[in-house]
Order: sequence, then C-alpha cells, then structure tokens
Amino acid sequence: MLDIERQTRLAWDAYGNHHLRRGTPLTEVDQITWGPAAKGPGDSILGDLRGLRVLDLGCGPARHAAHLARSYGAHLDAVDASLSQIERARARYLDVPGLRLVHADAVEHLNTAAPYDVIFSLSAFHFLDAHRLLPVLATALKPGGRLYFTVLHTNSDGDGPTSTVTPRPETLRPAGGNDLTVHMWVLTPELWEDLLVQYGLRVHGITVLDAPQENNHASYRLFQVHRPERITARPRTAKPPVARAAVGVGAVLLGPQGLLLGQHRLGTRELPGGTVEPGESLQEAVVRELAEETGLYADTADVHLLGMLLDRVGDVVRITFGALVTRWRGEPADQPDESIGDWRWWPLDALPPNLFECSAQILTVWRSDLPIDHAPAHFTPITDPHTPATA
Repeated sequence: MLDIERQTRLAWDAYGNHHLRRGTPLTEVDQITWGPAAKGPGDSILGDLRGLRVLDLGCGPARHAAHLARSYGAHLDAVDASLSQIERARARYLDVPGLRLVHADAVEHLNTAAPYDVIFSLSAFHFLDAHRLLPVLATALKPGGRLYFTVLHTNSDGDGPTSTVTPRPETLRPAGGNDLTVHMWVLTPELWEDLLVQYGLRVHGITVLDAPQENNHASYRLFQVHRPERITARPRTAKPPVARAAVGVGAVLLGPQGLLLGQHRLGTRELPGGTVEPGESLQEAVVRELAEETGLYADTADVHLLGMLLDRVGDVVRITFGALVTRWRGEPADQPDESIGDWRWWPLDALPPNLFECSAQILTVWRSDLPIDHAPAHFTPITDPHTPATA
C-alpha cells in the first residue's frame, strides 16, 4: 500500500511542479471550500478556533490553512507529502503569523507531533490507507478533539463507493493542470464510520456534497468526528475460547515514559498478557507472556497480583488476573509471529482510545482515577493495587 501512496504523491508533485514552472498565482479563499463549487458549511462547522492547535492534513498549497490562521488566530500546522505543493505554499504564505508549513508524510507527522485540538482535511483522506492513518490520527487528537474531513463518494462518471478497504485508480481533472491518475480509497459512509469507531473515534454527522452540474455525478461526503473525552474499551468477541483459555493474565508496567501498551492486529491497544498455560502459576504466565510478546524479562518475585476480574461474554464466564510488574530487563520490541506489536510507553494522561476490554478493566482497578469506560466486571483484590512501580 505504501507504493500506491507513493505513486499518488509523485502525481501531486508533478502537478505542483507544473504550477511552479508556470508561476500560477494562488487565489485567496475567505471560507473553507468543503465540496464541489464551494458547497458546504464554510468555516462555521469548525467552531471556535481561537488559540487552538489545528492541523490541515494534506494541505496542498495551504490556502485554507493560511485563511484560518489569519482570520481566527489559530496555531495552524499545514502538512503535505508533496514537496512541490509545500514549495508553492512557502512562496506565498511563509510569513503568515501562526502558520507552519510542513513537508512530511501524514502518518509520520502524526506520530511525532504534539496532540491537536482540531484536525481537518479537504479531500486528502482517500489517498491514504485508513488502517495506516486512523490509528495514529486517533491518538494525535486530544481527548475531546474534533476531526472534519471530506472524501470522494461518487466520481464524475457515476462510479460509487466500495464496501472493502481497497484502493482503486481514479482520474482527477484539477483546474489549470493535466489529468492526474491516482489511487484512492473510495469507501461507503458505513465503512468509513466502522473504521473510525474501530480506532476509538465517534461520528457526529455526515453531510452530502454533490456537484451542481446535471451531467456531473461527482459527490463527496463531509464527516464530523470527535475523540471522546473518556477512553472507551472495545468489547471482546463472543466466540467461545478453547477449554483452557478462559483464564488470562494482563500485566501493568509503568516506566519513566508511561504505561506499556501494544497494538493487536485487530486494532485494539492492550497490556502484555495472554492465556494461562497448563501447569504454570499466574506469575509464571505473566513472565512468559511478557517475554514472548515484548522481549522484556522479569522474575516471578517482581510480579504482584492485583486481583481477579470475573465477567462473561455471551454464555462464557471469563476470568482475568491483573498483575503489576515492578522490575524488568530490556527494551520492548515487536516479536516474530506475535499478534501484538508496536509497543509504546503512553503517559497516563494521554492514553490511546480503543483499549482491549480486559486491559481497560485491569487498569481501572489498578488506578481508579483513569478516565476509562468499559463493561463492568466483578473484582476480587489480592494485593494493594496502588503498589508503586519502578523500572
């Protein structure tokens, strides 16, 4: 998929270089242009932007970002993967107060930037693989942060969206330039919403934006999205476990940089842990799972059981033991053939959305002040859940 995204970036580079050679002037805007023929709600949908950190993702020549920085006193980052488009923006808007122009891949930028209050994107989302973009975008929004983006729904020939997360070639006819052949993820609104929810975001509304010409079938969708103030756990599957797999462990490791969480291939963020194997103690299960999943090593003497969580999924009773690991050796790293990777340390005041339900339950018995919502479970304590952790 990265090769497909690279081909699209090269196409936009060629488009930008065409206008750089011609010296094409950039026309100013006085409202956000969300859809065809300036259709859409304009700036008002964004709410009050004064003093907020705002990101224009896939900004092109950054006309809209410059307008918002000038008009509302927001702190704007305008990011685009096309160097020629950023060069066009720098030639015109380099000295606009509050505007920062950044040449970067969207995902790489979101991985390193401080969180934003508002992110907006005009017809750029559909050039990126949603499974690459949305996990990092969800955590790049502050809790309570707002996201607005437009995506293609039906092209000018009448070809509609697909219900699978697969790209397809599209021909774009931008004003003042040659046709561009690019790959786009043209998805149904239902699939976009499912993806957003999967990565911890919530959809407030979807606005239809149709081209005004009778012979033009082009239609876009404007999504209004937010990241909840509180973290919502993702429910577990109702699929019954194998006979020995109804008992699991989850390990809390709190280091100087925060809490250790990995990402499951299904999208949830999880504590290290797993099922208890026959013949091993709970502490041994924690030590084994920690090594298998993260490459970290601990001694059973440094594994302190917090207690037992008891709940049910369908007709199956689930038992999970939470544990606090107070000492370990090594640095977390992805391990071959494991379903969880991308291990990171997360500050407790900036935990990611879409936590696995068992991990969410363990974390709230360890620290009841964490803003995490999840299905209830009966908890039987074993040790003091507030034992301090050191690395």
